[in-house]
Amino acid sequence: MPTGRRSIRAIMELRLNTVTPSAAGLRPAGAARPAPGVEGAAGGGFSSALSGALREVSNAQNESSRLQKEVQMENPQVSLEQTMVAIQKAQVGFQATLNVRNRLVQAYTDIMNMQV
Repeated sequence: MPTGRRSIRAIMELRLNTVTPSAAGLRPAGAARPAPGVEGAAGGGFSSALSGALREVSNAQNESSRLQKEVQMENPQVSLEQTMVAIQKAQVGFQATLNVRNRLVQAYTDIMNMQV
């Protein structure tokens, strides 16, 4: 297998971490609720995972912009292939983020339209 394909596959590999109920911040019914701000400091949760993912997407977009500028200035140390992979990686990350946002908005709308 050519080296280029192996590196692209490694870049595009998706890693999912399993979430246990304690890692997600879930407690058994009747358990005491921790003080505000303690959950975020204890180990993360959904909000820290989401902000981390947004930070990674932003970093990927910034890196692709930097590489595009380097290619436009004809920097011999930046290859066109490297730049195109960075652009695609940023684009896939942005599309995934957009889909997550749309799902969250839809879930919020569904919950708000529920009759109690």
